[in-house]
Amino acid sequence: MAPRANWKGFLRLSLVTCPVALYPATSDTEKVSFNQINRKTGHRIKYAKVDADTGEEVAAEDIMKGYKVDTDTYIEVSKDELDDIALESTHTIEIDEFVPKTDIDNRYLIRPYYLVPDGKVGHDAFAVIRETIRGMNKVAIGRVVLTNREHIIALEPLDKGLMGTLLRYPYEVRSEKEYFADIQDVKITKDMLDLARHIVEKKSGSFEPDRFEDHYESALIDLINKKRSGISITAKAAPKSSGNVINLMDALKRSLAGEKQSVPAPKAKGKKPRIASAGQREMLLPISGKRAAKEEPKVQAPKKSEKPVRAPVRSKKAG
Repeated sequence: MAPRANWKGFLRLSLVTCPVALYPATSDTEKVSFNQINRKTGHRIKYAKVDADTGEEVAAEDIMKGYKVDTDTYIEVSKDELDDIALESTHTIEIDEFVPKTDIDNRYLIRPYYLVPDGKVGHDAFAVIRETIRGMNKVAIGRVVLTNREHIIALEPLDKGLMGTLLRYPYEVRSEKEYFADIQDVKITKDMLDLARHIVEKKSGSFEPDRFEDHYESALIDLINKKRSGISITAKAAPKSSGNVINLMDALKRSLAGEKQSVPAPKAKGKKPRIASAGQREMLLPISGKRAAKEEPKVQAPKKSEKPVRAPVRSKKAG
């Protein structure tokens, strides 16, 4: 099933306009997630919205937004009032300016999206805007309204489409000065820097995200598979402390020596293997509730060929 667009509207550069759709470029749905259950019954926990004073459950139609100004004092704001101040650019991404990508501080980056033409028309206008941005080697800065709020979005070419990254406003970014004020000014010798550079050179390589493994995710899948198969789980021993602090120069020398010993033998040319273990993302069917566990079904070892049946990626529609 094709992913659903988070937003649909128009991309506009001056008088050039084309219909576009916005899709999230990342997803957390593939990660292992848990439900909260009642230890005694094995039933799933359900949350209800209740009045903080009376304790009575409140119906959805009786719930409205309120801005807290004092203890138990709120300014009530209705949906109609919020709709009245909604911005006219709700369905249009307006490109306001073009800036060098290096001018954008990484702290302002929120999340990436994919921007593509929507439908069979407008592909030529989309291509003109995309190639103009590509040719100028700059990033287009525009505005887009998602969930009733206006966001800054930075657009840059990515293959045949555009990648749009939402940006934070200045008031959302904290100043580093209040955090860095107590960092001491220390004198570092040339020998220390030379040793540190050697270590960095030994560890240098190209960024290949496919070679990274989410070790915690793998451990979760392994834990669930073991419990599903009836294998007893033994607690790991607490890790030992590293002991006393050693001399910095000595630590650098030992680190460099360790890096030299761990350098792997050169391999034949070809695609590098993934670091991820073969069992990553291989999981059995969901574990049944506690009631089913009491029936003590026959334990059967999982088949290696079994793969998890994961729900399709769904994204909440905004706009």
